[in-house]
Amino acid sequence: MTMEITLESARALLPPRPKEGHKGTFGHVFIIAGSREFTGAAKLTCHGAGRSGVGLVTLGVPFPLGDVVAAGLLETMSLRLPATETEAVAQDALEKALRFSEDKQAVVLGPGMSRHEDTVAFVHDFVPACPVPLVVDADGLNGLSENMAVLGDRTLPTMLTPHPGEMARLTGLSTAEVQADRSGTASALARDRNVTVVLKGHRTVVAAPDGRVAVNTTGNNGMASGGTGDVLAGLLGGLLAQGMEPFDAACLGVFVHGLAGDQAADSFTARAMVAGDLLDMLPEAWIILEGIDP
Repeated sequence: MTMEITLESARALLPPRPKEGHKGTFGHVFIIAGSREFTGAAKLTCHGAGRSGVGLVTLGVPFPLGDVVAAGLLETMSLRLPATETEAVAQDALEKALRFSEDKQAVVLGPGMSRHEDTVAFVHDFVPACPVPLVVDADGLNGLSENMAVLGDRTLPTMLTPHPGEMARLTGLSTAEVQADRSGTASALARDRNVTVVLKGHRTVVAAPDGRVAVNTTGNNGMASGGTGDVLAGLLGGLLAQGMEPFDAACLGVFVHGLAGDQAADSFTARAMVAGDLLDMLPEAWIILEGIDP
């Protein structure tokens, strides 16, 4: 049975936020993202995580890009990783990234990482070995599509966040076939690979491996622009790091992300929106979700 994610159902998923909480209470998310061509993706993902309520965010970034990326991330810590000659994450970064992940509460892998063959090899090695809950997005998914078998070695929660084109590559279907049965396609992938799937697009679909399926009711076509998915990936990783169950984190994350998009469309029009506008509107979306009087 497919449910709709509404204001009431999303509100019921809000993780607890004790008054005596501190940075450690609300988790630490590790984001592996960015390459020479896509430094913005890394920044948007980190900012999205920062707006999730998580306590700490660290970005794993190719070593040569550390200063460039850090300049725009005042609240984010960084871990500089071995890089390819094209300034993407190298396969040699595996040991350092895994060691750093061990005491974190979630990892986000993929935004702006590029499709360099060494980076793809890193993805294939990191996914099965990651010791904590994992969100795989963007180029992480593109790398994963070349070797889906590595998912079979994961025992911890895993979330895949494809847009329709990425979903086609993950499943071997055409994009048209994916769009013709969005809920069915997402549900089949979730069940077959034991993952939570967030199939992005109009009425984003969330599917769990146990058969639960939910369709989001927020969002608009102003969100069809570069970078909005990076914001969502960070938001989802931040919610996982706060201890949420993956299906619940996905439902809450896509709802508040879409609600921020709706607030941005009201302020800037759907035509003029950019991904950064969602970051600016996420506080307003949380205010609405939490029922706080302005």
